[in-house]
Amino acid sequence: MVTMGKPMMIQEDDEAKIEQLKKRTGAKTKIEVLRRALVLLEKDVQRSERIKRWQRAVKAVGSTGLEVSDDFKTSGRFARLDK
Repeated sequence: MVTMGKPMMIQEDDEAKIEQLKKRTGAKTKIEVLRRALVLLEKDVQRSERIKRWQRAVKAVGSTGLEVSDDFKTSGRFARLDK
């Protein structure tokens, strides 16, 4: 059995924004505008979560990465290439 969703109470300002976006995006219904907005919001949240994970990973590995790169430095190696 399919039931209708819960009605939303939309403020007048929001109603105007939805109607404007409906025209600009070519959406046929208000719910289509809201669904598109939810998809974009979800992608933005996922991106923010990824960035936080990357920042934690950088903090965890950052100092050891510098130690490893010091092991591979050769001070005079590239100076000889110009001659």
